[in-house]
Amino acid sequence: MTEQFETGTAVLSSGRVKSVRLAGLAGLIGGILLIVVAIVAWIAVTTQLRAENITIPDDAIALQGQQVGGPITAYIQADIINKHAMEASGGKTYAELDQDDPVRETVMNASFLRSSLYTSVVAYGVALFAAGVGVLFILFGWALRILVPPLPKEA
Repeated sequence: MTEQFETGTAVLSSGRVKSVRLAGLAGLIGGILLIVVAIVAWIAVTTQLRAENITIPDDAIALQGQQVGGPITAYIQADIINKHAMEASGGKTYAELDQDDPVRETVMNASFLRSSLYTSVVAYGVALFAAGVGVLFILFGWALRILVPPLPKEA
């Protein structure tokens, strides 16, 4: 015969109580790990961006003179690189320029730089998303462990 325990309006077997509490614990641990990994990723991307010593030029839309070291500054730098490349090419993209056009290499390099900066912006977004999911895991895990109290100690 399986022992049963009442939790609010639900009646759970002792095995189910243990399973739900274990799932709650897994949520707490998983949430903490997601937040830690997100912080490590954020720091790694920031460290790499700052190591490049990129300064936002005076003709950028905002944050002129600041060092690139975060998602907003990376986005602004990518935007100004595009502006300069378009000015150099007369408004043509890499694909629109003739293959023998000497400006084509400049536009290509600008495209590579922009792609790298946008990749860092995406990395920041993924890290933020992971941290948000981690917070949700912690809240759900905590809720499960509160809603299903531990089994009574056997005498």
